[in-house]
Amino acid sequence: MSGHGFSKQLRLLAAGDYRYVFDHATFKVHGKGLMALACPNGLDHPRLGLVISKKNVRKAVDRNRLKRLARESIRLQQCSLPAVDIVLLARRGASELDKATLHRQLHGMWRRLERDVRKTMTS
Repeated sequence: MSGHGFSKQLRLLAAGDYRYVFDHATFKVHGKGLMALACPNGLDHPRLGLVISKKNVRKAVDRNRLKRLARESIRLQQCSLPAVDIVLLARRGASELDKATLHRQLHGMWRRLERDVRKTMTS
């Protein structure tokens, strides 16, 4: 996967893809106000799905900002991430995080996910 775009092949599009990750999540990474579930996908690149509910992030502006920042973060980190399907879930309190904190949270979560996947593959 070359380049740093966020094409359709980097997204989870079908409900079945989301269901598979929820049912077979091998990896779980927590951040403040966020949680990522992941499972290997058999492809050569990661894919991202977002679950940001109105119940947890009330304002549409905040939901859209969170989605935009998550997509940007995965777009920049796609070369270092393993081939996994990731579902990013927003929890209560995610809307109170500012842009810099959210960026740091996501970057740290991707690094922990990469470390966990690499540890599992070598053992």
